[in-house]
Amino acid sequence: MFAFLFDPLYLVLTGIGLVVTLVAQARVKGSFARYAKVGVRSGMSGAEAARAVCRAAGVQGVTIERHEGFLSDHYDPRTRSLRLSPDVYEGRSISSIAVAAHEAGHSIQHKSGYALLGLRSKMVPVTNIGSQLWFLPFVLGMFLNAVPLMQVGILLFALVVAFQLVTLPVEFDASRRAKAVLATTGIVSTQEEARGVSKVLDAAAMTYVAAALSGILQLVYLILRAQRN
Repeated sequence: MFAFLFDPLYLVLTGIGLVVTLVAQARVKGSFARYAKVGVRSGMSGAEAARAVCRAAGVQGVTIERHEGFLSDHYDPRTRSLRLSPDVYEGRSISSIAVAAHEAGHSIQHKSGYALLGLRSKMVPVTNIGSQLWFLPFVLGMFLNAVPLMQVGILLFALVVAFQLVTLPVEFDASRRAKAVLATTGIVSTQEEARGVSKVLDAAAMTYVAAALSGILQLVYLILRAQRN
């Protein structure tokens, strides 16, 4: 039933995606670890920096919470909650400031009505369905030689890829907003700190690029595999 997992084309395409993803993850962890050792002159913690960024941008009503997990930081627009991992929430380093400011950047997007953030939020339910169920109709269609069933699986997986593609500009824009506020408020006050923030955020952004590329490669395989049935 899982013979397609040994298909050379599948192994090549998913292998490329896996390598790119692992490299991106290693890069972001390395950048975070490096700049987690470098303090900022302002002496702010990540939580304090997030509050300052929100305040400077005129964002009100956002709660900033400590959230367990390594780099589990995220902004929830449904509850207007900014959740920061312990290293970011309590840390007083370039890494902590960068990640906290990035998540605060999402709250700025929310306040300004950034369309793609709203679109991404609306896509979450259908994306969850697609990510959990695409495999069943695809594999069933493959072994029953029922291309329409395989196409249903492809459509469900395409929803996942679409979500990943929408996520890219949302994440890049949040980083752009974060860098701008950090510079104008003096939270980041030296060129060294600014460079560190950019390196941490750029490395983090590459994980989203890697995820999108991996998804696209797998989608290409599914389409090609359906054409062979």
